Amino acid sequence: MSKTIYNKYDKKLIPSLPTAQFDGRIIVILTKGETEKAVNYLLSQPILGFDTETRPTFRKGEHHKVALLQVSTPDTCFLFRLNHTGLTPALIRLLEDNTVPKMALSWHDDVNGLQRLKKFNPGHFIDIQQLIKELGVEDMSLQKLYANLFGQKISKRQQLSNWEADILSTPQKLYAATDAWACINLYNEIVRLKETGNYKLIVQEEDKI
Repeated sequence: MSKTIYNKYDKKLIPSLPTAQFDGRIIVILTKGETEKAVNYLLSQPILGFDTETRPTFRKGEHHKVALLQVSTPDTCFLFRLNHTGLTPALIRLLEDNTVPKMALSWHDDVNGLQRLKKFNPGHFIDIQQLIKELGVEDMSLQKLYANLFGQKISKRQQLSNWEADILSTPQKLYAATDAWACINLYNEIVRLKETGNYKLIVQEEDKI
């Protein structure tokens, strides 16, 4: 059965969708020593999903550094608390690696934020925003893309929470892990649809979105 997707997904439909949430292992990395072992594990995997979180700013002229780097496999997500560890040599090795494909959304923005911590040469990253255009989809947000391709919503409730908190809450950890894990799912589905052609694109009129 062919999948129906839209060039622009109606955001008014998202609240009624079932919620997608990562249900695998979440491992929080707090020390520089822990990053080495975590990176060795991640670089043994066939595919990774990436995202970052930064403490939000509510005052003009206020800026914060990237506080969290989340890297997920299909069933395990590591949350690297960069406000504690910084970009360690192991994390630089991960970010510069060219062997394992790494999926991300709007990765250019994340790279800019990470390079304010330490310069590195980005390795084998694939930006979902660029890939999805090949299907004729114009939406760029993770929430709309996931709703469009899977009929599920990704909660954004924790987006503006404090990512520099002493201890991340369970909702924060689930939110961060879900965003990185979702990038893997999106990539796999986009590749499947491209290879099979088993989809129908419906072009929505602008005033209906």
